[in-house]
Amino acid sequence: MKILFASETERAQFWIPLLEQALPEDRFVGEAAADVDIAIVATPPAGTLARLKQVKLIQSLWMGVEKLLADPGLPRGVPLARLIDPGMVAAMSESVIAHVLDWHRHHYRYRAQQAERQWRRRKQYLASDRTVGILGLGELGSDAARKLVALGFNVAGYSRRPKALPGVQSFTELAPLLRITDALVCLLPLTRETHGILNGRNLALLKKHSCVINLARGAHLVMSDLLRALDSGHVAHAYLDVFDTEPLPASDPLWRHAGVTITPHSAALTEPRTAIPKIVENVERVRRGETPHHLVDVAAGY
Repeated sequence: MKILFASETERAQFWIPLLEQALPEDRFVGEAAADVDIAIVATPPAGTLARLKQVKLIQSLWMGVEKLLADPGLPRGVPLARLIDPGMVAAMSESVIAHVLDWHRHHYRYRAQQAERQWRRRKQYLASDRTVGILGLGELGSDAARKLVALGFNVAGYSRRPKALPGVQSFTELAPLLRITDALVCLLPLTRETHGILNGRNLALLKKHSCVINLARGAHLVMSDLLRALDSGHVAHAYLDVFDTEPLPASDPLWRHAGVTITPHSAALTEPRTAIPKIVENVERVRRGETPHHLVDVAAGY
């Protein structure tokens, strides 16, 4: 089969040799053409998808597909698959746990105290004293929830449908979850319904001195509302990995805000060692005439 690799963010010269090694009978190309059978994409150049006239599968290199769904050239009726990469899932859980523990053990405060050469102990809490609320209980959220439960935290999760996860309280309505939450983690897909979900009204429902961890998409967060919550002390700290504009401009005042920890959209990167076997599996399913795994529900947006 003829397989296109198209991305403005992932290095083709790195990925294509690995894919060729895993799929030696297929031919990989870097330019879109009408006779491409499968397209492997991550932020493809403008106009790429519109040139795919016979494509049987569009395989994303990422879990989030909102940009692909917004592409006017996306062929109608063609299966679009998200990448569920075990390495990415594990990395995201590590990032969630790292931020939760940084807040829970006051390390963000101790870093500030060190800069001022200030020796001051903070009150110690047990994990069982804290409730972590996770927005989104898909592959990422479910894995993080299980690992937080294992660390002794109370864990609650919000999703469209009830989820049965051991030790995790499941909510299908947002407000009841927010009212019991000390640390809020956003792992939602970006859709019309979730755009701006981290707004002033919802942040006000969190317990006082909570923390907000956004590892999903910048558009989930209403930044002005978060800054007001931080400045009032209602939210003690925010961990932000994603932003409306990336890279975050050097002039942005967020860089200097004492209540914000910034990471450069690095919470969970696609890991070729674990991603390529999943891509190969879907390619082989197309070759056999079978339905690929992890197809996107276009109406739902993920």
